[in-house]
Amino acid sequence: MQLIVLLLSFLTKAVSAALFGILLLIAFALTAPMGSHEYYGFFRYDYLLFYALVIQICLLYLKLESWEEAKVIALFHIMAMGMEIFLTHPAIASWHYPQPAILKLLTVPLFAGFMYSAVGSFFARSLRLYEVSFENLPTFGNMLLLAVLSYINFMSKFFIPDIRMGLFIWSVLIFWKTKLYFQLDQHRFKIPMLPVLLLLAFLIWIAENISTFYKIWLYPSQINNWHMVGWGKLGSWYLLLLLSLVLVLKILGTRGKNGTWRLN
Repeated sequence: MQLIVLLLSFLTKAVSAALFGILLLIAFALTAPMGSHEYYGFFRYDYLLFYALVIQICLLYLKLESWEEAKVIALFHIMAMGMEIFLTHPAIASWHYPQPAILKLLTVPLFAGFMYSAVGSFFARSLRLYEVSFENLPTFGNMLLLAVLSYINFMSKFFIPDIRMGLFIWSVLIFWKTKLYFQLDQHRFKIPMLPVLLLLAFLIWIAENISTFYKIWLYPSQINNWHMVGWGKLGSWYLLLLLSLVLVLKILGTRGKNGTWRLN
């Protein structure tokens, strides 16, 4: 019975932490019939932007998200938009947004940044809801360098050799001993950090398949006939998670000299 209570507590907090992302996925499905049609001067992507803004305002107004968390999420949003603009440029075309939008920046509808914001929101809210702390966390200099190189590699790999395998190995080496603590009711749990990152990358990969199915964006091979996103994208999401995690940990908490981390 106690196990069921703990499981329900865990799932309730998980849903709450992922609320932004869950609401976006629901909107992707519900707005799919809109297609590329114009409604009152705006298109589907524009209405998704309005919807995402309403979600963000409600989270802040209802105090489900703090202003400090919102600042971190906004920073991640801006960095992600920069990457989106580069990778959707016609000369690169890693993916594209198949439907029109009034509110866009070059090739990217403005709502797109909120998909990354949902990831940042999940991290920020999870730390608080689960009362997360870390031990044996690498130095921020080490983590930040890994995150920055991962971010750059998303774009530089089109001009110089892809170094993602080296980045994967680096991440395993520095996080191998890192442990994550979280609280459920009166119970404290301790788990390795790396499996958590892999699980989250898998969950985002599932969300990506849902998003492409409803034509939020499409990869070149999906234009004529939709198919599931390849497993290789798990690695991309894993590296992107590292960038979001480092930003959240640096701004929202404090790392001790012995490698412990606590939320401010």
